[in-house]
Amino acid sequence: MTATETVLTDQLALEIARLGMVGESSDIGTLHRVTELAARAIPGCAGAASVRWALPDMPGDDPGSALGLPPDADQDVPRVPPQDPGPDAAPPEMPAPEEIRPEPLAAAASHPDLAEVTDRQLSRGHGPIFDVVMDRRALASDDILGETRWPETMSDMLRRGVRCFTTTPHLNPPVLVTLTLYGVTPKAISHQRQALASLLIAQGSAAVTNTRQYDDVHRTAVQLQEAVEARAVVDQAKGILMHALGCDADEAFAELRRISQTRHVKLTALAQRIVGHQGLP
Repeated sequence: MTATETVLTDQLALEIARLGMVGESSDIGTLHRVTELAARAIPGCAGAASVRWALPDMPGDDPGSALGLPPDADQDVPRVPPQDPGPDAAPPEMPAPEEIRPEPLAAAASHPDLAEVTDRQLSRGHGPIFDVVMDRRALASDDILGETRWPETMSDMLRRGVRCFTTTPHLNPPVLVTLTLYGVTPKAISHQRQALASLLIAQGSAAVTNTRQYDDVHRTAVQLQEAVEARAVVDQAKGILMHALGCDADEAFAELRRISQTRHVKLTALAQRIVGHQGLP
């Protein structure tokens, strides 16, 4: 194996591992690192772009199928067979229906021209990356000069010097990420070299998932801490009222609630005023 074919070096392995570090991860930051690594490490790849998506409701997700019903059994809308446009007509890029169209949440690219190619697809609402998300399978074109699918997107690519591409999805529920590799010569990105792309996008989606889980846990911990502190203040205020009014804990808490409701003050804020000897509002 020659030096140019050796793509998974020790340094690259470390950089791929760092993608999953929660402390350094964010949606945009992770996507940028994935695209930069892909453009630098994958032979034949002149640039890359990645998108994080909201999971769409797939056409096959029919709840009636679980009951043994045929697709669309509960709908009375007649089906109209598609019309054949003829052998010479280029297939149009048709947007998906609004109810199932994938929603992009964040995007990054290794070069401004590739960012523009991605942005134009996202603004149109159709193109190869949308088909990849809908079908959850990779798509590629070895030479877009002979590509008849997605004519608008192929025109965008050609104007920016792109001659081939491959787009790979990775689903790590609830995170779905696509990575597109671009080459400037036909067949520049071989199928054997897509293994590293799959590794990059898998690690990138795992990093986004880890960050989301970390944020959720951190948010819950903060809320629990605030609840514990609020409970402690309320208990202190109850003790003060018990001593001042000569009542038990239940009566003191009932008085706190009564004052809170009649004076439109949150219970915790009221307790803090009592504990801080600020008097009743």
